[in-house]
Amino acid sequence: MSTVTLLDGSIGQELVHRHGAKPTPLWSTTVMAESPDLVGALHADYFTAGATVATTNTYAVLPDRLEPAGQGAHLEAFLRTALAQATGARDAHGSGRIAGALGPRHASYRTDLDGPPEAAVIAYEMPLRILSPGVDFFFPETIASLAQTDGLLAALDTHTVRPAWLSFTVDDTDGTRLRSGEPLADVLPRVARAQVEAVLVNCSRPEVIAPALDIVARAGKPYGARATGITEIASAFLEDRPPVNSSPAAPPGTPPG
Repeated sequence: MSTVTLLDGSIGQELVHRHGAKPTPLWSTTVMAESPDLVGALHADYFTAGATVATTNTYAVLPDRLEPAGQGAHLEAFLRTALAQATGARDAHGSGRIAGALGPRHASYRTDLDGPPEAAVIAYEMPLRILSPGVDFFFPETIASLAQTDGLLAALDTHTVRPAWLSFTVDDTDGTRLRSGEPLADVLPRVARAQVEAVLVNCSRPEVIAPALDIVARAGKPYGARATGITEIASAFLEDRPPVNSSPAAPPGTPPG
């Protein structure tokens, strides 16, 4: 008998939408700094809708993203705020788990910025240390290359004993390949470890999710997906420090492929 875990939905995009301000390269981190209670309210709404997991608003709370915006000194405060908002919503709901979101360093989809695993060990040290006591598992997401995979696994091995659910992003037209062009199947030996408890696909067009799921299912672990509501990753999104709305959204009601 299979068990289904219902995850929450968009955090970054939805917070920017609810706040109403112009999107910035720091995504929903800016919203959280100005209106932290919006984060808790969103978590609460997802729990009410049936989600059993609250994902912390920490996707972009990394030194590589905050420092270019002059916000590096606020890294720990942002992490603690995000964890407190998720925890408060979970406690008010009375049940649920908390996932610690870990986004890619520097920028999403930019596999040219990966760097060696040693750099990831340094970059993820504070997020892993601050979030570990309060999360049930970590959710490294939008992993676009094997180098990013290796860096995240090295950081997890070094800084936490919490389990992880790894989530990969695949090519806009070929769900069998990571955005780096490397075969998605090449992640399978890397996730064959006890600390990785689930393998997912996210931030990918609905049309390419099915072939990607066929591959991650072979890991022999729980698997799933969260598609994204865009038609493609636009070139503007691959520029330095793009805002969250740089890629075209799919028309409302667009069905999965």
